[in-house]
Amino acid sequence: MEPQYDMDDFTKVIVSENDISRKLDSLSARIRDDYEGKDLLLVGVLKGAVMVMADLARRMPPSVQMDWMAVSSYGSGTKSSGVVRILKDLDADLSGRHVLIVEDIIDTGITLHWLLGNLRSRGAASVEVMTLLRKPDAVQVEVPVRYLGFEIPNEFVVGYGLDYAERYRTLPFVAILNPAVYGD
Repeated sequence: MEPQYDMDDFTKVIVSENDISRKLDSLSARIRDDYEGKDLLLVGVLKGAVMVMADLARRMPPSVQMDWMAVSSYGSGTKSSGVVRILKDLDADLSGRHVLIVEDIIDTGITLHWLLGNLRSRGAASVEVMTLLRKPDAVQVEVPVRYLGFEIPNEFVVGYGLDYAERYRTLPFVAILNPAVYGD
């Protein structure tokens, strides 16, 4: 049985389930080519990147390893606080490895900029970024993105790992959350 969604919670679906799948097919093909024969570690940023990390990893060779890091600059609101905290660090040693940070979304770029510097300081051979979504109009700190899924408007979005107060992560699509839901 398919889950039912209250579509009144959203003003618009901006990236469909099929669009996500097709984009991950093309991005994973590029990543496989670029890292062929290299020791690649996918680093997922919890919690939002869980869906994209799982779907991307299933498209990768079985030798690719994954690890997780939880960092936050949000708290429970809808806007970044700008203060980055490590909530869960990596288990893997990055020395000499090629690291691909897997993100759900880049908003301001503050958290990712900090994370890039942190992971590069650990001796990785390379550190690159793959993100499903980027909001170019929200960027405060430019970060290099090697693999980009979709550029989206500067709206509060949920679905496919993105949440509001831990809700909506399991949606198979990305939608703009109706402001009536969160009171802005």
